[in-house]
Amino acid sequence: MSDSRSVAVLGLGAMGHAFAANLLEAGFDVSVWNRSPGKADDLVDGGARLADSAADAVADAQAVIVMLPDLAITRDLLLGDHGALAGMAKGAVLVQMGTLGVAETDRLIAEVEEARDDIVFIDAPVSGTKAPAEQGSVVVLASGDRDRAAGIVEPIFEVLGKQTHWLGKAGQGARMKVVINAWLISMMQGIAETAHLADALGFAADDLWQVLEGGPLATPYMKLKLDTIASGDFDPQMALQWGLKDAGLALEAGDDEALPSLAQIRNLWFDAVNAGHGEQDIAAIHAYLDRYRRR
Repeated sequence: MSDSRSVAVLGLGAMGHAFAANLLEAGFDVSVWNRSPGKADDLVDGGARLADSAADAVADAQAVIVMLPDLAITRDLLLGDHGALAGMAKGAVLVQMGTLGVAETDRLIAEVEEARDDIVFIDAPVSGTKAPAEQGSVVVLASGDRDRAAGIVEPIFEVLGKQTHWLGKAGQGARMKVVINAWLISMMQGIAETAHLADALGFAADDLWQVLEGGPLATPYMKLKLDTIASGDFDPQMALQWGLKDAGLALEAGDDEALPSLAQIRNLWFDAVNAGHGEQDIAAIHAYLDRYRRR
């Protein structure tokens, strides 16, 4: 097995690509695999090894980062025919960083344990979207056997994020992730509706921010999303379709009756995705509400 600076990254969406790029820049030996190989071209130019398969990517890696959109794809990649898990080196660390949900993560942890009890499973989703990932400033929500994995994963997390919170046994990271995403989704909906109210009463988004700025209600996230709304450029930092998925995961993990507002937001975002906003940033819910208001 290679040394602890040998990392495989499986999944090169916006987040996985950013992780691989930052690890390369920090001097890690990075192998990559993605279902669409063209997404790796610039990483290969930067020194990454593009593997022929997921199993090939992980063969010499001491840490394997998996960043995929849901449990079905993640299970197939790891546990399906010619899955990557079987090809991992003895004692390697599997770092699951996608947002899979609570029950889904627990299931994956159990299946990995049954298949390979020598593998250390670290559940480590992140708080942050595309730009923070590119800047290496996400917050890592780590859980699992820190004593066994720390020497391998903590140098990686230092590159990927500005903070790492160790939350306990594997699966706790997934639990905190759905809590954070429930807050983010609720906040985004509140920003969009507040911007609409301001507009209806004759105030621009910048007027609203100038009144809030410096006070306890002002947050950098609100400023970011107000600017996005004002520009009308909804290039996705977090796509609305993934926000909808995460709302569903939070409701699944919690109690629908105790989360009535989130349930209503999930239904509204479902309609917005069906109306064609799914691949836009979650701030595009404002554009959907604008259409809704003008019906």
